[in-house]
Order: sequence, then C-alpha cells, then structure tokens
Amino acid sequence: MSATLTSPAMTTAELLALPENGMDRWLVRGQLREKPMTVCNRFHSRIMITIGAILKNWSDEQPKPHGEILGGEAGVRLSRAPDTTFGIDVVYIDADMAARQTDDTTLLEGVPVLVVEITSPSDTAEEIDEKIDAYLHAGVPLVWIVDPHDRTVLVYRPKAEPQLFTIGQEIANEPHLPGLRLPVARIFE
Repeated sequence: MSATLTSPAMTTAELLALPENGMDRWLVRGQLREKPMTVCNRFHSRIMITIGAILKNWSDEQPKPHGEILGGEAGVRLSRAPDTTFGIDVVYIDADMAARQTDDTTLLEGVPVLVVEITSPSDTAEEIDEKIDAYLHAGVPLVWIVDPHDRTVLVYRPKAEPQLFTIGQEIANEPHLPGLRLPVARIFE
C-alpha cells in the first residue's frame, strides 16, 4: 500500500476524477491510499453474496421503513473535510440514511449501521486495521471482518473489545440488527 500525501487534503470528488489505472483507491481523512486492485475470486464473491442475501432476508422481515443492503464495493463517504471514502464489500444502511440519498446519489453519504469487509490474501494487517479505525472513528456501530481462510468473523463495536466468531458459533442479539441470528457456518457453506 502506498500513501500519497496531498496538500491540501484530497476530496472525494478528486478521488473519483483520477484516471483508471488498475489501482484500488480510498481516502482516509483526506489522504489517498492505493494498491493494485485484486480481482475477487469466486470464494470472496460467494461470501459477499451470501452475507448480502442473509441481511436482505432479515431486513425484509423488519418493520417498515426498511434500510438497504448494498454490496460489491459500495462507495461510502463516511465523513467530509477531510473526506474518508471507501468501497465496502457489504454495507447495511438504516431507513433514515437510505431516505437521505437521492436518485442522483451514486456514493452513499453518511455512517452505515454495518460494514462488512471480506479479507483477501493481498490485504495487509495495517490496511485492515486502518479501515477498522476509520469506520469506528466515523461512528459505525458494527464492523465485521470476515476471514475466508480461517472461516471466522471478527466483530468490532465502538469502545468494546473485538469479538471473534468461529464456524461453530452464531452472531445474534445485536441491538443494531434486531432479530438477526446468523450461524457463522452459513457464511462459508
């Protein structure tokens, strides 16, 4: 990963205006981060769609108005001035945040309820830690780091120790995801 320091801090508009060059790019507090883009393999893609489907089914059973489940590097600007903007594997936004988006919105504005990052072999611990810190700093109440290799989900919440879930366990009783019961083994079937 390379960090390109800009002066002044780069904005999301400047990030999106950069020419395509095969790099995965994101902003952390106005600072550009980039690395060679990893093509998602079928295991990564299957996990992403499985989590998205489970969350969508759960969301559809909740009282209206519903939030939205998005995936596939959904663009989210978590904060402005300086901007923090990521492409996120799977994200759940509540009904209020969904209502604030317009038909012209391509990049979500605001703080999601849940961010799911699925690790890739090319991810470094430093990159993952920086993303977790940025999500929690922005106020994301739930961050799931899904590790396909170890078949685990590491759950981060603000001001709490991370909690590790293995394939023999279930993610449940989350106040931000009422009624969701997710056996971790389902993610990796």
